[in-house]
Amino acid sequence: MGNDDKKEEEKGFVIRDRRFTAKKEGAEDFKPQVEGEKREEPLKKEASQQEVPLPEINFMNFMLSLSTSALIQLGEIPDPVTKQPVKELTLAKQTIDLIGMLQEKTKGNLTPEEEKMIEYILYDLRMRYVKAAG
Repeated sequence: MGNDDKKEEEKGFVIRDRRFTAKKEGAEDFKPQVEGEKREEPLKKEASQQEVPLPEINFMNFMLSLSTSALIQLGEIPDPVTKQPVKELTLAKQTIDLIGMLQEKTKGNLTPEEEKMIEYILYDLRMRYVKAAG
């Protein structure tokens, strides 16, 4: 082994096994699963907090999600956390520009309904932005 080989050997990397570092990081309840052992279920949500079914993941729902974010940032819809309308015009502009970029990048790959929807969303959000910034 030459001098260069020793340097290569010393540079290596460290592998940390979470089974042995979990206690140090505050995860006292971490227990590795042994083959054939039944894993304990995580705590169930209270009966009052029923799971709401999530919408299907598709382009139209993605655009609606982005437009809802922009409406919240424009102060048109109350913030879901604080329940108060908050204007964040810089973030709203960035979200609107993001939707515009997606319109350009997906040109020719959208269904007619998706194209109409993104055009409507952009028009509506841009008009609302001009009104809010005015």
